[in-house]
Amino acid sequence: MVDQFEGPIVRLGARIAVVVALMIIYLPPLYLLAISFNEGLQPAIPSLDQVSIKWYLALAEENKLLAALGESLLVATVTAVIATTIAFFSALAYMEMSEHRSGWFMFVIFSMFVPGVIQGLSLSVIFTKLGIPSFWATVVAGHLLWAMPFAFTVILTMLAVVKRSYLMAAADLGASWGRRLWDITLPLVRPGLIGGFIFSFLLSLNEYNRAFYLVGRQNTWPLDMFGKMNSGASPTIYALSGSILIASFLAVVLCLLLTWKRVVKTS
Repeated sequence: MVDQFEGPIVRLGARIAVVVALMIIYLPPLYLLAISFNEGLQPAIPSLDQVSIKWYLALAEENKLLAALGESLLVATVTAVIATTIAFFSALAYMEMSEHRSGWFMFVIFSMFVPGVIQGLSLSVIFTKLGIPSFWATVVAGHLLWAMPFAFTVILTMLAVVKRSYLMAAADLGASWGRRLWDITLPLVRPGLIGGFIFSFLLSLNEYNRAFYLVGRQNTWPLDMFGKMNSGASPTIYALSGSILIASFLAVVLCLLLTWKRVVKTS
């Protein structure tokens, strides 16, 4: 009787907790998306007959905001490419190790535990001492310390599907290390590489603390958004945020469709 009574209560509580968690996660960005279609200056959810793309069209005149977005896209792309590459070879080194694996793992991911303010400030001091001016590449250096450990953990998880027996069999057939890497390892870990790239890209695109100390004359998108919010929010920042949210949603849908197509083709 006790088990029968507690079972439904526990399941109901778990479902309620999931619903509440999903609401906390998704309602704020959905609210931001909704108010981006309000043609008024004050943020409010418009009625159906008041829906307007006025502020989306006005984005074309926001040169400073678009320049900041372009800077962030450049930084995020370069960061994602370098972080994914370093993370991949770091994960390969981890898999090849027979000793000191734990030490190597902690060495690679340690930077994710260092506060961003400390990382940004320390890199800024070092670059100043070396006479390196602040520009997009100095921001990339700071973002790498943040994004690379996450890409490493994603790729390392996928490397578990690469069984040593596959590599040993290829080696017995005369395949070189590079051939085994290209023909066996890379195809198997491709989803992890894509996931690590996307993870690094998004972490860099939204990063604020490190960029604050390392940015040059051109602000990144989060810094420019923060400045606009402090000086009086323009509805165009809601439209830009809505555009990025819609683009992210479409990208996720595209990834799901490609994955589904691949599964159907395989089956």
